[in-house]
Amino acid sequence: MTDDACGALAGVRVIDLASVVMGPFAAQLLGDMGADVIKVEPPAGDLTRLTHPQRHPGMGALALNVNRNKRGIVLDLKSPDGQEALLKLVATADILLTNMRPGALDRLGLAYERLSMANPRLIYCNAQGFRTDSDLAGLAAYDEIVQASSGFVDLMRRATGEPNYAPSILADKVCALTITYSVLAALVHQRATGRGQRVEVPMTDTLLAFNMIEHMSGQTFEPPMGPTGFNRSMAEPHRAVRTKDGWACILPYTDKNIEAFFAAVNRPDLAADERFQDPAQRARNYSTLYELIERFAVEYTNEEWQRICGERSIPFAPVQELDKAIDNPYFDPMLTVAEHPTEGPYRQVGFPVRFSATPATVRRHSPTLGQHTAEVLAELDVRAADR
Repeated sequence: MTDDACGALAGVRVIDLASVVMGPFAAQLLGDMGADVIKVEPPAGDLTRLTHPQRHPGMGALALNVNRNKRGIVLDLKSPDGQEALLKLVATADILLTNMRPGALDRLGLAYERLSMANPRLIYCNAQGFRTDSDLAGLAAYDEIVQASSGFVDLMRRATGEPNYAPSILADKVCALTITYSVLAALVHQRATGRGQRVEVPMTDTLLAFNMIEHMSGQTFEPPMGPTGFNRSMAEPHRAVRTKDGWACILPYTDKNIEAFFAAVNRPDLAADERFQDPAQRARNYSTLYELIERFAVEYTNEEWQRICGERSIPFAPVQELDKAIDNPYFDPMLTVAEHPTEGPYRQVGFPVRFSATPATVRRHSPTLGQHTAEVLAELDVRAADR
């Protein structure tokens, strides 16, 4: 690994004043693209450092997966010295990311108004569960809270019969991506005008917008032409299907796909069924179509389906078991083994986007708690003892 500045964001400084996953993941993405990211933690460390599994205290799998390409420092922001050190750091930064609740930032004297006075070019991005101008602004919000408050859990209930959460911290990661593209847009504005701005990413609003792209459906129109819910996604059998030797996604979608699928299973008569003749008819009969796909899927192995669908350009994929992803050659560039100075060999999740001129790189391993405090504060002419 190298500390050399490279990537599309080389020369951009980011202060990661966030915790858990959403903000730190966004900051890591910026770091992967070349930014100098400085992670600021309290003396006890980010909550992510408490998660398991971990070989050594404070350096668990989750911390390794959201903190690479960062320098880590410790500041006690409840102390005047810590606040003063942060203000000096802010004066050198382009972007600050935080997911502290607005009231907590105000009590620490770290509201946007104060920090923008220290650095008018600062892009100050705060992300929290609900909009700051709403009655819900001060409420705590973890991923499951946002899934519930944004309607995602209701979609799960309508699709499966149970109001389940996604088995992934979906809200955190969608909002991390939203933070990333939003601050990059603000960075373009900063470069053009010399002025920063406040960027607010309310998690509930973000996931609601994410949900409603297709699920606004009939309520897109005024007066409504029907309820919310995208028919194809909400159909009860909309799921992976069992094949002769495993599980797969078999998804004939177009008229040509459907004709080819039913011909392949020796039922060309079903391709002529009026229920599947055009998109409008299929929208009303997705459940029936998916039940038929499920019925025929068990007749062939995954390898046979791969050949059948590949020859006919029918969308198909075997279900990838996560425990076996590391054995899949396709994922070799995404799941590489590195050597951490304190944690030893570990597998890191790669940056998925390919840039032809400014490739993303992994230049730094996830820092231990406060690893770069003295180094960064020395750059600011602040003694570590004064923090």
